[in-house]
Amino acid sequence: MTAAQALLVSLAACLAGAPVALLVSRDRTLAGWVALGFTLVSSGIALCAAAAVLISGEAAAATLFAVEPMGLMARFEVDGLSAVFVAIIATVAPAAALFSVRYMRQYPEYGVGRYYPSFLVFLAGMYGLVCVSDTMWVFFLFWQMMTVPSYLLIRFEGKEAANVRAANKYMLMMQAACGLAMAGSAILASGGGGGAFRYEFGAVGEGAAALLVARPVLAALGFAMLLVGFGIKAGMWPFGQMWLPDAHPAAPSPVSALLSGVMIKTGVYGLMRSFLWLVPEGELGGFPMAGWGLAIGLLGTVTLFTGTVAALQQEQSKRLLAYSSIGQIGYILFGLGAAMSLLPSGDPALAALGAVGFCGALFHVINHGLFKGLLFLNSGSMLSATGTQDLNRLGGLMRFMPVTGLTVLVGACSVSGVPLTNGFASKWAMYVAAIQGAPEARHLGVCAVIAILTSALTLATFVKFFGASFLSRASKWVSAKAAGGGSMEVCWTMGLPQWFLAGLCAVLGLFPALGVGLIDLALEASRHGAGAMLCGVGALGEGAGWGLAVPGGVGVVMPIAVAGVLGMGFLIARGISRLGAAGRRAAEPWLCGYVSEADCHRYAARGFYGELRRYLKWVGGSAGTGRGEG
Repeated sequence: MTAAQALLVSLAACLAGAPVALLVSRDRTLAGWVALGFTLVSSGIALCAAAAVLISGEAAAATLFAVEPMGLMARFEVDGLSAVFVAIIATVAPAAALFSVRYMRQYPEYGVGRYYPSFLVFLAGMYGLVCVSDTMWVFFLFWQMMTVPSYLLIRFEGKEAANVRAANKYMLMMQAACGLAMAGSAILASGGGGGAFRYEFGAVGEGAAALLVARPVLAALGFAMLLVGFGIKAGMWPFGQMWLPDAHPAAPSPVSALLSGVMIKTGVYGLMRSFLWLVPEGELGGFPMAGWGLAIGLLGTVTLFTGTVAALQQEQSKRLLAYSSIGQIGYILFGLGAAMSLLPSGDPALAALGAVGFCGALFHVINHGLFKGLLFLNSGSMLSATGTQDLNRLGGLMRFMPVTGLTVLVGACSVSGVPLTNGFASKWAMYVAAIQGAPEARHLGVCAVIAILTSALTLATFVKFFGASFLSRASKWVSAKAAGGGSMEVCWTMGLPQWFLAGLCAVLGLFPALGVGLIDLALEASRHGAGAMLCGVGALGEGAGWGLAVPGGVGVVMPIAVAGVLGMGFLIARGISRLGAAGRRAAEPWLCGYVSEADCHRYAARGFYGELRRYLKWVGGSAGTGRGEG
């Protein structure tokens, strides 16, 4: 069985599980375990298929059906790029499915007959979308297979009018995105002079190459439609702000983890596939890759800035995370734009920097899937334990939910790009590529400075998220929830997925060359189009996963060495402090003379960065409300 055939089996397992989950949906716990079983089978097969492609270094294909007289062909093609996205889906999906088993008990007024079948069909649609080579009819089928179930999941709490509005807006934007992507593909395919139904990926690429020579303006229109269509799906500015901050918080938290951690990456996949792998390698001379790199890099920079600033203003946990996803997609687009700006330069050193930029972008796709999936599961745990998304009502949760608190800390540090985390490793690669490539593409220097400064805003956002929820004094709301005494910690079926994703974040942060090596294998298995120019990134990894460097040894990252130095410094400082330290004692806090520990004496989320938020209010993204306000 080829890898492509295995992916078909994986997809079929999801579709087979949907009616089974529906049949047993009267017992919501049993339905959850059934859906988890099918998800594990599907994910296991998908991971094996992805690994087979990456290890062999060769793409695999399987034909679903073909109508030769019409030129209509539906094929699954799994190359290295597809394998990476398949692996992301197959990693996050089981965590979300296991988390759902217990989490869905908090919706007694809603049956799970719509939830688990939609969950499984949603997974099947995503698997299909990143593997199908047809850019029109079968693409449309899998797009709808992904969109319609996710629409049903977003409006799962249909009694809430706001959720219905968010779902309707999501559906409208996704159908617009689908139409634009298909129209762009049709325009580019028209240059090939083939049959009316020749929308297989290779045929569209040949048509695009011919159109670039014969009618460059029309070709530019086709590529622009692909950029906007897949940009809407990814959450690119200005389209992401129109639907994503409302849709992702409306869904149950496990679904939010898939929407932000996985689904919006299908838009990134479409952009990478269209702008780096569509035009055949021998025809790249007529393709203005650097110009499109400029456009994507600037759009990415605006996206990362506006998304992060809007996240900084939020006071609802899931809405904050949704806006943060827009910002992190901006980093991926920034890295992709840097790669496209530098690859066509003709200078091997600059082309190598372009490969570093792409490596950082694709690495950040992986990392964002892990830490954003983790953070949405964290927010689900917080919501399940406290009944609110309002950060102003939370506080002191570290005392009652220490295990969840540690995983939240890992996710917050990762998304903020704190050194020794996976988010830092991928951002570092993009920064280095942009800064060192600035002499060739002047805009990259400005974009890099904005991206670095925005990382500080990301850190500020998650200092608020973690500090207001876990580190401040226990709020009146949390104290009332914990009045019965004991821990508020979630059960193991909700805790294990969080630890699993947090562990992967930590491993890729300490050993970033593991991720780089994975990307190098992916590029070796994707040698067509501009993908052939990207190979050899694995040379960046040093010492079997110990570090990450850029060509010439400049900008070396050695996380294990840094961790060792920091650890030794901590031990020395602790030893010195204990030599003359006074004994520790427990006492009531002074509270500046106040006797009562009232909420008005507590530093809540609304008090963070008041002046900064006031000066950046023009960016948009006003604080919204969330579910479960009590």
